[in-house]
Formats: sequence, structure tokens, C-alpha cells
Amino acid sequence: MYRSGDLVRYLPDGNLEYLGRSDDQIKIRGFRIEPGEIAARLNEHAWVRDAVVVAREDRAGEPRLVAYVVGVPGEAASEPGELAATLRAHLSARLPEYMVPSAFVCLEVLPLTPNGKLDRKALPVPEDDAYARRTYEAPRGEIETVLAGLWAELLGLERVGRRDHFFELGGHSLLAVQLMERLRRLSLGIEVRAVFATPVLADLAACLGNHQDVRVPANLITQQSQAITPQMLPLIALTQPEIDRIVATVPGGVGNIQDIYALSPLQDGILFHHLLASQGDPYLLLSQMVFADRGVLERYLAALQHVVDRHDMLRTAFVWAGLSSPAQVVWRRAPLDVTEVALEDGDDPGHEQLKRRFDPRRHRIDLSQAPLIRLVTAREPGSERWLLLSLQHHLIRDQTTSEVMHAEVRAVLGGRAHELGTPQPFRNLIAQVRLGAGPQAHEPFFRAMLADIDEPTTPFGLSEVRGDGSLAQEAQRVLPQALHDRLRSHARRLGVSVASLCHLAWGQVVARSSGREQVVFGTVLFGRMHGGAGADRAMGLFMNTLPVRLDLDGTGVEDSVRATHARLAELLAHEHASLALAQRCSGVVAPAPLFSALLNYRHNTSMAASEAGGRMRCLACSGWRGRGAPTIR
Repeated sequence: MYRSGDLVRYLPDGNLEYLGRSDDQIKIRGFRIEPGEIAARLNEHAWVRDAVVVAREDRAGEPRLVAYVVGVPGEAASEPGELAATLRAHLSARLPEYMVPSAFVCLEVLPLTPNGKLDRKALPVPEDDAYARRTYEAPRGEIETVLAGLWAELLGLERVGRRDHFFELGGHSLLAVQLMERLRRLSLGIEVRAVFATPVLADLAACLGNHQDVRVPANLITQQSQAITPQMLPLIALTQPEIDRIVATVPGGVGNIQDIYALSPLQDGILFHHLLASQGDPYLLLSQMVFADRGVLERYLAALQHVVDRHDMLRTAFVWAGLSSPAQVVWRRAPLDVTEVALEDGDDPGHEQLKRRFDPRRHRIDLSQAPLIRLVTAREPGSERWLLLSLQHHLIRDQTTSEVMHAEVRAVLGGRAHELGTPQPFRNLIAQVRLGAGPQAHEPFFRAMLADIDEPTTPFGLSEVRGDGSLAQEAQRVLPQALHDRLRSHARRLGVSVASLCHLAWGQVVARSSGREQVVFGTVLFGRMHGGAGADRAMGLFMNTLPVRLDLDGTGVEDSVRATHARLAELLAHEHASLALAQRCSGVVAPAPLFSALLNYRHNTSMAASEAGGRMRCLACSGWRGRGAPTIR
């Protein structure tokens, strides 16, 4: 029989009343701990003659482990801070993190009661110097020095030490992508999970140079090519008749084809939903602008064409009819499709007339004709101003793409086109997806995470995921600045990203609204961790949507946050896996969805951040309507 160690008594009504423990076992943050085991490990250290470990509440009322040690004369550290750091390191190498005390108090003798037992009430409250704190330690060697310089530059710090922690200093996933790109330029490749699993500078430096990106095969189609054969397409398997069908869809034929390659997993999902929709397109994104006069509008259109000419993703079309698998085709020349329409005079505003006429719920564009940008212009009734409506398809863009595009248009308009860097091809990502880790690498991870999940997680019973969005309602809230600051502060203290906090919070919402402790919901991944060279500024749809599972039992909040952070770090190594593969690894039987709620955490920068007053946003969607990615307008 298992004995829990809890001391209880029966009440007359049959219930049990908890009286305490029959041993010294304690429970902190959901973990059962034997203080005697920790004390025994402390006694193994040469500085320690005797030790005892107790749980006591800190100033916030939270229970914390405190170690009281009696040092060996002439051996113990002279400074309390040094003692705390040394003993913490000693225990961290031998015990799990939750069993390592927060504070270490050095005593001449342990206080005893008259009968010779430990007098717990006489144990002093730990002073500040009893807590192990990070002190500055200069980087060692060339690699640590280089890495410290990159951290300081990205994080806006004067100096970074070898024992500093990336997330405690304010790091996040967007900065991690930029860090990986700069390390790649220095031939110091690293796996994405290492940034999250070993966030201490000295530990991360030891991992550098052990990872090589997938070698991207050369594009064998040149401007002199008279024909395209299967051997010239290393990133897609097509027969010659299939290639000929593709060529027939491109104005100018072979001479106007720059490249042909396969779709990414998310592009596959979005194309599926485009074909599934009988009316409109759930992934057609609409935006509008207004210009002071026709001249300003024309200059903007010319600048936008300049940016389209630079980037292959903006000159890409999609072909699937008659093919064994869909292909994306990069055109060499893709002039913008601009249509001018007339608006009616009256009380109905011009921008509302345009929005109704080209509503994505009823309007579609031809995906086989590049660019997947359709522009509509109209003079505003009773005014000299001009309106511009833009329809762009999600197949060719994500949030970073939108930000890069707007930045480049502004640079061209400002006469700074010569300052723009060399554009990176989207084929780099396709090479990583097709030639890197395949299903055989992704499947074990998702099976381990999802195999025992046999029912969908459906908040409020919302299981319909195939709607067109016409019944969706939207609410927006900006986090108060005080809450924003507290989240950032707690994330740094715990050594995790704010994204981890938000995922755990959203997991709690999903758990309470679905009545489950083991919850699965979708998370939108940045997609640029494994995007290849230049991924931090490349245009295209890099993001992906994958399931994340959280077990929300009685574990304490801090340990749950760290567990969430670890799970997201693991998921990043599979950021370009197929969502269909992940669902097959679960026990949920199709066509039931694995989840119907999704969190899109995005660290806003530039224009998006300024519009939000510099505050971050968490965009959460329930009753998700597609299996690709959320459409956010």
C-alpha cells in the first residue's frame, strides 16, 4: 500500500480532516520534497559540517526552501553571497531545480530546544545576501566575447557577462532570430532550441559552431534557359508534362520563369482552404490607404512596383491544376494589377463602398497570376483625394513581410533605394523544409506530446472550425501599462520569455472554458528560426501553426511557466512540421479537429508597436475557422 505521509482523521460524516504530516515531507509549487535529502547533499560539500533545510514564507507569502548550514572552521566562504552561489551550484548539479533552496544562511550552530531537537522558531529570517545573485564575470575567450558583444548590441546593454541569462536580460523570440542570423554570418551556427535550453551566455557559447544549416541547392534556371526540365528543379518533383503545364500559365513562357519549387506546409494548408471555399477567400487580406492627390498615389505605386521587382515572393504565382503536387512559380517580371473604379456621390463614404465591392468574403483573385496583389484606385467623391484598396493573399506574406515591404516602400519614396540590402529568396526556406528534418524527425516528438489526447479541446463547446468567418465577432483590448511592466518583470525574474507567460495564461482560459486539465491549442510560430540565411528580413510566409499541449494540474505557477517555456522551446525545433502530421500523431479521429482555439503571440515592433503605444498584444482566437493560420484584419 502506498503511504502518502499525510496525517488525517475520520470525521463523523465520513470525510477526512488533514492534521499535518507524519514525516518531514513538504509540498512546494506542486512538488513533494524531502528536506532531509537536500540536507544530506549539502553535507557532502567540503565547506559544510551540518545543515538543515526548511520551508518558510517569503515577503509575498510564498513558501520557499531555505538552507541553514554550519560551516567547517577555516573552510567556508568569507562572504555570504559567495557561500550562496557556491552551495547553489553544488546542489544544482545533483538535484532538480525545484529542490534547490532559494537562500543559504550560514550559522555558527543550529539552534536547539531544551530537549535537543531543532528549534525551528529560532532559525533567523534570511537576509538579502543569503540569496545567490548573478555577479558580473567577464567573458572568456574569443567566442564568449563575440557572443557577449552581440547580446549587448541586440539588448541595448553596455556590457554582458558570461553568467548572464538571455531572457533575464529581456530577450525574446524575435531577438533570438536576429541573434541566430548574426551568428550565421560569423559561421557560428546553432540549433534554435539551444538558445532557449541554454540561455546562459557561457553555456550557449559552448554550443556555437556545432550546427550547420541545410545547404541550399543552386537555382539552375537562368535567363538564357530555353527549356526547363525536371533535373533543373531540386526543390520539387515534377514530370516534364507537368512542367509544360506550368510554363503555359506564365505570360512570356520560359523566359519569364525565374524559379519553381514546392509549397511550405502552411502554404499547403492555406491553398487547401482557398480551394475549399465556394465563395470568397478566407485568406485574402484587405487594406486601404488615402492619398492627398493623384500625383502622390502614382509615386506610391511606382515605389511599390520597385519593391515587387526586388523580391521573388512578390512575383510568385501558384499552380496546381494537372499537377501531382502544387507548385509556386517565381516570375521574372510581374507588373502590378491596378484597376480604377468610379464611386457614387452621396452619404456613403468612398472607403466603405470599396470595402463592400471587394469584400474578401465574396471576392477572390486568380492565384495563378503574379503578383498576388490586386490594387483598386478611386477618386474620393467631392474631393481631390484618392483612395487605394489593396488585396494581398496570405500565401505570400506574414507580419514581418508586411513590415519589411512598408519599410522598403518608404525608403524608395525617400530617395534611399540604394541603401536597401540584397533581397533573400524564399527558396531558402523551402530548402530547409524539404532537405532538413523530415517527418521521421517530427513524428516522435508529436506522438510523445499528443498520443494520449483522444478528445478535441473545445472551449465553450465550439467545435466548428470550417466556417467562413462571416459570423465572427472581434474584441480588442490593450494591456494596461502596469500589467505590461509586471509581465516583463516576472518573465525576466523567471528567465523565460513573455510569450511563455501568455501561453500559460491562455492555457488557463482554454482549460477553464473546456473543463479539461490536459489542453491542446494552436500556437502561431514565427517560422524564421529555421528559415535559412537572411530569414530575419526575407519576404514570404514563414509562419506556421502547430498544436501545443499544456498539463494544467496542481503544479505551482512558476514551475508551470518554466514547463511551458520548455515545451515551446521543444516545439521550435519542429516549427515547419505539417499540422496534418501533428494531428495524425494524436488520438483524435478525423474529421474532428485536434483543437478549436488558437493563440497568436506577436512581439510588435516599428509601426505596429507605436500604434499600440509601445505595448505588446496577445491576439487570441476561439472558434478558429481554418487549419492554416488565423486571418487578422
